[in-house]
Amino acid sequence: MATPAKNTKGKPVLSQSGDFSPDSIEAQTAKFLASGGKVQQIPLGVSGQVATTGPRHITLGKRHLQTQ
Repeated sequence: MATPAKNTKGKPVLSQSGDFSPDSIEAQTAKFLASGGKVQQIPLGVSGQVATTGPRHITLGKRHLQTQ
């Protein structure tokens, strides 16, 4: 006997705002440059991510609790 399908709700689909056609992107870029904006070229292989965590030292067991 088959089990009935669960009544699950998915995440709502968000509509994209703005026009992403090639003509619109060119117009937006021209407007940005005309208002004084500058385009920065990033060298290949450079990442914008900054590591916010340091090294992770883990201790297995209760060895760190022993006193000598």
